[in-house]
Amino acid sequence: MKKTVLILVVLLAASLIVWRLLAVQATSENTSATSAQPQLVPVKRGPLSVVIDTTGRVVPDLEVEIKCKASGEVIKLPVDVSETVKKGDLLVQLDPENEERSVKRAEVALAVSQARWAQAKLDLEFAERSIEAERIRVRASLQSAKVKEKDAEAKLERVRHLSERKMVSREELDSAQTVLAQTVADLENAGARAKDLEAQELQLQSRRQDILIAEAQVESDKLSLSDAKQRLADTTVVAPIDGIVASRNVQNGQIIASGISNVGGGTPVMTLLDLSRVFVLASVDESDIGRIETGQRARVTVDAHPDAFLAGEVIRVATKGTSTSNVVTFEVKVEIKGPNRGLLKPEMTANVEIMAVEKEDILLVPVTAVERRRRERFVTVLKPDGLQEVRTVQTGASDGEVMEIVKGLSEGETVLIPKGGGQGRWRVGDQEDGGRRRSPRMPMMGRGPRR
Repeated sequence: MKKTVLILVVLLAASLIVWRLLAVQATSENTSATSAQPQLVPVKRGPLSVVIDTTGRVVPDLEVEIKCKASGEVIKLPVDVSETVKKGDLLVQLDPENEERSVKRAEVALAVSQARWAQAKLDLEFAERSIEAERIRVRASLQSAKVKEKDAEAKLERVRHLSERKMVSREELDSAQTVLAQTVADLENAGARAKDLEAQELQLQSRRQDILIAEAQVESDKLSLSDAKQRLADTTVVAPIDGIVASRNVQNGQIIASGISNVGGGTPVMTLLDLSRVFVLASVDESDIGRIETGQRARVTVDAHPDAFLAGEVIRVATKGTSTSNVVTFEVKVEIKGPNRGLLKPEMTANVEIMAVEKEDILLVPVTAVERRRRERFVTVLKPDGLQEVRTVQTGASDGEVMEIVKGLSEGETVLIPKGGGQGRWRVGDQEDGGRRRSPRMPMMGRGPRR
């Protein structure tokens, strides 16, 4: 009895296996028959969106490294990391004692040079007045000597005439000649004094040059004083922009080096960030960069806030690419819009979705329905009478799954997908993005843009 039951069970199991194999074979034959037939797809209108996924890093509008123009000891450091500062707020105060002494020395040197300048002007004025007085005296002496000479010559001529007539003595003649000789000597002396006056006038030119030198020294000392005051002012460092303290590299009591005179570039004091505008610098593969343009929308997420979607806009596309490990990428700058940009912090890694194509109400067909020969693209249209027509079409954008038809088809027409569904040479392969592999997510025909 048990043996009979066992035989029945084995026969039943064998029958089930045979039935299952026959069913699988029939299904496979039906599927093959179906796949061998061309698929018919109607031409429809709908939206098309192409999203390019990439990653980037968050950067601020400005990042300013603060260094001191002066050297010295830090005596005040009122701000710390992550604190907000306004333009003009005190950041660092250095010990001003040495620079204050330099200012005093420069003030003293300026006072001395100004006094010398004033003294030189007084000396010039005194010399000019003295020469003017001497000029008057010399002029008077010359005129007097000339008059006396003429008078002495006239007297000598009269005495000589009288002496020839024996009307005067020899002594009077000699006296008249002596008087004439004396007047001639006086006239020559007056001429010599005039020459001396010319020499004194030349000395005035030297005094005027001394004034110019003294004036130049005053200007030089003014500049030195101004430099000393500037160095004193440089001991006080204030915020050049409104921002947030990103880092602070010094402490109270630390000696820091000047950022100007030190060959090493000086001591970095702190870094300020301007977060009034926030950007993401994304790397886009060279195969996708042709679709990126300024003004396109973008959506940004960060791992720190996975549920927050931040709107952005492409504002710059790099002209030159960067090659890393034989992979060429281009930098795309995306500005984050909206009030929630404060969620982003500089150097965060951001996931960026750039809306490369966004079109509404356009004619769409599957990519596999479009075939290409050389530069022409065509589709096979099933006409209402059942005949097929190979028609050249003008295509537009594609997301790899559906394609825009710009010209050549009308809504409601039916196109054929060739046998095997892959005769059109269209294939969307993996694309490389910043060193990682990813396949673009593509909406189905009729699906709206991903938001």
